[in-house]
Amino acid sequence: MSNAVRIHHFAKSGHAHRALVFAKLAGIAHEEVPVDLAGGEHKSPEFLARNPNGQVPVLQDGDVTVSDSNAILVYLARTYAPDWMPSTPIDEANVQRWLTLAAGDATATKAMQKLEHGLEGRDWLVGDRPTIADVANYSYTAHAPEGNVSLDPYPNVRAWLARFEALPGFQAMPATAVGLAAE
Repeated sequence: MSNAVRIHHFAKSGHAHRALVFAKLAGIAHEEVPVDLAGGEHKSPEFLARNPNGQVPVLQDGDVTVSDSNAILVYLARTYAPDWMPSTPIDEANVQRWLTLAAGDATATKAMQKLEHGLEGRDWLVGDRPTIADVANYSYTAHAPEGNVSLDPYPNVRAWLARFEALPGFQAMPATAVGLAAE
């Protein structure tokens, strides 16, 4: 594995956490590059050259630069951890469907309901093992109580979170300020 993978992040960004926790779970050698959001580093010309939107995370892998947390997950899975991205068309389509939910178009309640229903009778969102769909949906779901969204009505979601947190290599995201200046 290349040591050239660099992940520019902010520790309390759920989107950045997706990229970091995936690299750890998948055993992808990488360098974590903190971005000083309070100091405006994400608006500097150097950072904007990596991501014109001025948001974290940003991945650099040699000459390749990828922004957007879900795009980073797809890139890392395809390049370094193919077991995390199913190869059948229907399973890949289902991963993409869950990535869309993780992109945040639904309200918290609707997202929780979709996750609860999607996890009915299953351990993972797609297939019989964790995929990038699980990674993409984990961070904000786990921290929903910080936004006054109770997980109590969602037993399937709570069980899924516990399974995810038990994966080898898992690293939690710091509490509070989830999503600050993220995508």
